[in-house]
Amino acid sequence: MKKHERAVAFTGNDGQPYSVGILDAEEPEPDGRYGAALLFIRWNAAGDAPAGHVETGYLAFGATPEEAEERLKALSLYDVKAALDDAIAGQPGEW
Repeated sequence: MKKHERAVAFTGNDGQPYSVGILDAEEPEPDGRYGAALLFIRWNAAGDAPAGHVETGYLAFGATPEEAEERLKALSLYDVKAALDDAIAGQPGEW
């Protein structure tokens, strides 16, 4: 995301299209660090409206929300795609 300066899009392991964004923690964890997670928006077949979403737990941490976000933006596309597939696999069935 940092390299291309735009939202990244993938086909998930469920065959559906997803775009990705970042969720920053509004409050610090008990240890004082802020977390950042990935939010994947699933799109309908036409690609013109959201049809669901999955998200990860916190994948990066920092002293501020901005620092956690910058660390998350440094993930490779391979790592982001793996996080998407893991998030899809962790769903309890049909949405």
